[in-house]
Amino acid sequence: MMMDLIVHSAAQLLILTHRPQRGSTLGQLNIIEDGALAVSGENIIEVGPTPEILGKHKSEILIDASDRVVLPGLVDPHTHLVWIGDRSAEFDLRIAGGSYVEIMAAGGGIVSTVRKTRAASVEEMVNEAIPKAHRMLIHGTTTAEAKTGYGLETPTELRMLEAILRLDDAGPLDLVPTFLGAHAIPEEYSADAQAYTDLVVQEMIPDVKDWWEKNYSHHPLPFVDVFCENGAFDLAQSKQILQRAVELGFPTKIHADEFNGLGGTGMAVELGAISADHLVQTPAEDIIALGKSETVAVSLPATPFGLAESDYTPAKRILEAGGYLALATDLNPGTAWCESMQFVIALACRYLKITPAQAIAASTINAAAAIKRDSTLGSLTPGKQADLIILDVPNYKHLGYRFGTNLVSTVVKRGKVVH
Repeated sequence: MMMDLIVHSAAQLLILTHRPQRGSTLGQLNIIEDGALAVSGENIIEVGPTPEILGKHKSEILIDASDRVVLPGLVDPHTHLVWIGDRSAEFDLRIAGGSYVEIMAAGGGIVSTVRKTRAASVEEMVNEAIPKAHRMLIHGTTTAEAKTGYGLETPTELRMLEAILRLDDAGPLDLVPTFLGAHAIPEEYSADAQAYTDLVVQEMIPDVKDWWEKNYSHHPLPFVDVFCENGAFDLAQSKQILQRAVELGFPTKIHADEFNGLGGTGMAVELGAISADHLVQTPAEDIIALGKSETVAVSLPATPFGLAESDYTPAKRILEAGGYLALATDLNPGTAWCESMQFVIALACRYLKITPAQAIAASTINAAAAIKRDSTLGSLTPGKQADLIILDVPNYKHLGYRFGTNLVSTVVKRGKVVH
């Protein structure tokens, strides 16, 4: 049968599993040595040993992956890709001992990026994001979530959504949008966090729904997220925001337990959130609840690394409880300007104490589940979208073992070689 693309002779072809992996099952790679896959259009048709695939299928485009590893494109389920400017000056303050919360209280942090982003057009947002998106792609990320959250007012938040959708349309990196109007308390509401919470609930989320249905009804609704943390939104305010989002039909996420275990993870499980992200100081009872739920725990190890913190997501306890674990970069200008999921995998192996196989599954099929794309992405099983990467290494364990260099030699997106 004639195919549009055949990748063959891979030292290791990592198929993974069609559905996400939870608890002790995390790390199933389903490796085919001397493996091959056949692609028609945008989808994978068949995988198997090279002699079998080449015996059944032909293609004018053949990629010889001899002595290399082929695996699904990496999925980054938590980024803040769109912003204006940088916060390099804060790095000196942080190295001098200033905490994240102290820098925010001094007028730095998120609100400093908000000032610059509010002044930007959609075109400026897109142009600043393109180089970041390109670096993500060449390091193996083929799909990523992207949040708003540097507007903290309706017009700028909508411009950020527009920028994300334009970037998605331009490709080749697929972007999944999230509305994060509840990222921080803006300066004009610094004395009344509840008033801003009410604004998010009563105006911003409904306006996003109306704008989306008017302009992008052919796309599924974006996620709605909230930063549940001391100095941001407390548990009651976070619940108020997410409940309103659920009422209006939005899927939800939460930033929880980054610095304090306020109960956000347990609330996320209660409300049926798709993911709970950060999860560094998560209480034991919330880990148990997470393990019994369908909510994906998304760990962001580049963030405590970027903050020079010593505490990381208790990944082993989450897995022992039976939970789903995913990895993400948390790409942002303040704490984790990191565009490489490869580096995140290396951090996860060292600080979360998970194996390279577990980290790969957490960065592909489970990361896809954290953005509700696991039915089409995250594994090289027949019928799924042909998003894959080829590593210039003979064994998958080099992911995790090595860091600080790019191991990706080829990126295939929707069946086309894009890098």
